[in-house]
Amino acid sequence: MKWLIITLACIQLSQCFTRVPLFKGRSAREILREKGLLQDFLTANKYDPISKFRGPFLTQSLVTAEPMINYIDVSYFGIITIGSPPQTFTVIFDTGSSNLWVPSVYCSQRPCISHRRFNPSRSSTFDSSSEYVSIQYGTGSVTGIMGNDTVTIEDLVISGQEFGLSLTESGKLLGFAKFDGILGLGFPSPTASSATPVFDNLQAQNLLDEPLFSVYITRLGGQYGSEIIFGGIDSNYYTGPINWVPVAQSGFWQILIDKVTIDGQVVACIGGCPAIVDTGTSLLVGQSKPISTIHNHIGAIPTFEGQYRISCNNLHSMPDVVFTINGIDLSLSAQAYTLQHSDMGDRYCSSGFAVSGESLWIIGDVLIKEYYTIFDRGSNRVGFARAL
Repeated sequence: MKWLIITLACIQLSQCFTRVPLFKGRSAREILREKGLLQDFLTANKYDPISKFRGPFLTQSLVTAEPMINYIDVSYFGIITIGSPPQTFTVIFDTGSSNLWVPSVYCSQRPCISHRRFNPSRSSTFDSSSEYVSIQYGTGSVTGIMGNDTVTIEDLVISGQEFGLSLTESGKLLGFAKFDGILGLGFPSPTASSATPVFDNLQAQNLLDEPLFSVYITRLGGQYGSEIIFGGIDSNYYTGPINWVPVAQSGFWQILIDKVTIDGQVVACIGGCPAIVDTGTSLLVGQSKPISTIHNHIGAIPTFEGQYRISCNNLHSMPDVVFTINGIDLSLSAQAYTLQHSDMGDRYCSSGFAVSGESLWIIGDVLIKEYYTIFDRGSNRVGFARAL
């Protein structure tokens, strides 16, 4: 199970479209804090974009690059269309779930009506299904019905793609999310229904040059520049070798962390621990004891909001946190594992590590920002290379 971060990555979820604060003069972070949603937002994940643009030249001959928008360094989402004529939605491309899901006109709850909703009667290619779907997230849930229609991602046109149309959406975060839906890129087995995932249909319909996709996300407030690349790898986004890690268990993109060290001392995953590589979760998430140990080492102090504060003035002297995976050290500097915020002139920093009750670690965007990540279904492996 995965987290969500006003995204809802936990298992999957949805929302909107704007490049300005939610309310004039107040940042999105302020609004979330006021409503008691900030910490949930910073431990789950998913959002929205504005304009489309092309990324740099790709090393593969037949690939599709989908631009993504970086929403305050905690959520990344792109645009898809469903139906004929096309209806537009913003979605999180989520490796921690497998279903495609969007709000529908059949849902009249606030989380639905505050976002784009799919209208089956306006699509000549829509086919209904009698199948019912229920999806549970860490901070909410969705129920709905299944249907199938044409789904387009940039120039990829998928025929007869099954997807969920919401009937109900519960959980206070859903009404404030900045994306409409979630497009799961996990394996078929964790789907909340018998639906074939989008990536499996891309392969079955021979729309990809290679059976893989890769993710590059920007850092430190770079709104534009993030991309998900279907069918190829872009060498302009990384330096050095690609370090490949076998998938330990299909279903999720689950791998094994050998150990986590700070200044050469093992602080977590002694003897190894399982982890999910999850583009739909903002932070690095683990169990209470190891996360507490890490926070003690980096000098993070708990707050009443559930966050862990760090003095921004100490970043230059704080230690690296090193994740050893398949014998390769993936090092994170303090600048990488710290989130920097500014609310009405108040600058502060918080930890990029968070606690979950699950036994699995979740390797979210904190690490993916630093390491260009490749998800290879053909060879059942994940690749990490130092991002530029």
